[in-house]
Amino acid sequence: MNTALVNIIIALFLSLIFAPFPAAASPAPASDPPLSPRIANYDIDVRLDTAHRLLHGEQVLRWRNPSGDEIGALQFHLYLNAFRNTQSTAFVENTNNRRRLKTKAYEWGGIDVHRMALPSGQDLTDKIEFIHPDDDNTEDKTVIQVPLPTPLLPGQEIVLHIDFTAKLPSPPVRTGAMEEYVFVAQWFPKIGVYEDGQWNCHQFHAWTEFFADFGVYDVRITVPKEHIVGATGIEVGVAQNDDGTATHHYRAEDVHDFAWTASPEFVVFQGHIQDVDIRVLMQPDHVGQGPRYLAAAAKAIAYLQDWIGDYPFPNLTVVDPRRRALGSGGMEYPTLITAGTTYAMPTGIRFPEIVIIHEVAHNYWYHLLATNEFEASYLDEGFTQYAELKMLQDFYGDANAIDFLGVQLSATSMTRAGYMAAPDQDVTARPAWTYYSGISYRNNSYHKPALVLLTLENYVGEKTMQDILRTHFARWQFKHPTLRDFIDIAEEVAGTHLSQFFHQAFYTNAVLDYAVDAISTAPVKEPAGYDVTLTPFSDKDIQPQTKPGQALYRSEVNIRRLGAFTFPVEVLITFESGETRLEQWDGKNLWKRFTYIKPIRIRSAEIDPKCNIPLDINFTNNSKTIAPIDNGLVKQGTAALFLFQLLLEMPELTTLVSLISKLL
Repeated sequence: MNTALVNIIIALFLSLIFAPFPAAASPAPASDPPLSPRIANYDIDVRLDTAHRLLHGEQVLRWRNPSGDEIGALQFHLYLNAFRNTQSTAFVENTNNRRRLKTKAYEWGGIDVHRMALPSGQDLTDKIEFIHPDDDNTEDKTVIQVPLPTPLLPGQEIVLHIDFTAKLPSPPVRTGAMEEYVFVAQWFPKIGVYEDGQWNCHQFHAWTEFFADFGVYDVRITVPKEHIVGATGIEVGVAQNDDGTATHHYRAEDVHDFAWTASPEFVVFQGHIQDVDIRVLMQPDHVGQGPRYLAAAAKAIAYLQDWIGDYPFPNLTVVDPRRRALGSGGMEYPTLITAGTTYAMPTGIRFPEIVIIHEVAHNYWYHLLATNEFEASYLDEGFTQYAELKMLQDFYGDANAIDFLGVQLSATSMTRAGYMAAPDQDVTARPAWTYYSGISYRNNSYHKPALVLLTLENYVGEKTMQDILRTHFARWQFKHPTLRDFIDIAEEVAGTHLSQFFHQAFYTNAVLDYAVDAISTAPVKEPAGYDVTLTPFSDKDIQPQTKPGQALYRSEVNIRRLGAFTFPVEVLITFESGETRLEQWDGKNLWKRFTYIKPIRIRSAEIDPKCNIPLDINFTNNSKTIAPIDNGLVKQGTAALFLFQLLLEMPELTTLVSLISKLL
């Protein structure tokens, strides 16, 4: 998703109103057996009015009551009303929206339901009421409730005919239009999820995304005939109309959302990897980067299928947003993702690849596992970020984010930098709209959970971690798993208790920080006083003199736990002879002292020498030496500042940074 947030510390980068509803067309035959429960099924006809950025829609919803309850009312999302005025909850929550009004022309969007009726003809339109389940904002119009004439019984299906008109905001923010380009997402009346005896149908918030049940979508999209269309699912036919338009029929099975795009300027690139067709819709001014888009998407699909499990859809569409429309970039929908780039993006700056790899991974964590992005954004964004970091490392090595003009940087380092900006503002496991700030949302949704999973992988081992992920995916795809579901599987597969680790990581704001506090070495003086010899030294690390007259040295290393998060750590002790000792500490106490009496001095001590704990918020205090070491920091810092200044001069960079800030 594109959060359009403030840059983080590595800021180098990223009318036609339809007549009354006709009888619904019969949907195309469904595949057998279904992959999902198919609770919410949509048949939609939509016509795009390009001159007015309008969508005229006719929709038939078939929804089945999946519970054991009698349901007396339905609830729907009208997401586009977040862009209706300055009073919507999403607009009030996001200061970037207010800034947008001051700096550029902004054209409002929104959605109106004109008719909602049962097949019998009974009209429910007058019964529609706006509700605001998350706050006291009576002006927010992103959720409606519709009482039913008779309760819907368990397992019973209801059919509703809905006429609506939607207006796309401009420029796009996740969804919208910019001149000839449209990206149409969260655009139709969308039923909520009924679970645990109540409706889960949250308002549109500045920092949240979406949650829905799986179903089948039959969608017919009418646009000017010269427009190239991309959409969720498979195009099953195109009809040329007498009025200069074309109707594109798309069908998507076992998905929980539907988005589409259209533009007459798209340049199409096509590819294939394993069993998946890839279609890239590229802007003409970025056409040279089309192969980069294809390659990144192909790499990600192949990796995820081999690593986690089968991507059970035959295709993926990648959309390159138009210039001045990057607000629609970095978004994920079933089988359809958006990326983003700028003109002449150097190949050594891998922002396009980063965004594409991230969004492809979303088709696993957001689509196939369908976690609740309102209430547990970390289960989607955090797991996706973790997968992104893994893929970037394997595809491009250590310099996987930037390898340009001598400056090399990894996405993992950038993720750590983002996390370190505000590591303890919130407990991670809370609804996304309740975080302290946008920075806290980004940290707890993206950065921290990704680092938690990397730390877990290093603790249990790469193979065990893969088994955990594969088991979780196999057991919970096309469902709505929770954090507890993942913890249970992690403990089952790893064969060890991990609840304490997950509790600290997700249910507290504890930070992990271990430091080498002091290191010393000094000659051992001759014993003095009564009845003293060297023999009382019995510690296994104390070595008596082996040669007459040979000096002994007493060396000490003091390790401290500076954060509340406890975790086992390794400490590498190096002596001046080159001899090393790898010490183990459970990390539970506030400090630990290691003492050595040897005929050689200690030279250095280093916590976590293999960097297996990326969750540690401060690597700079992880080591000390007796003598300082010149590590070229000044040189590297100067090079980074040079690249920073160079990148700031690139066109569209500020918008691109907003696009990818959530990823880095």
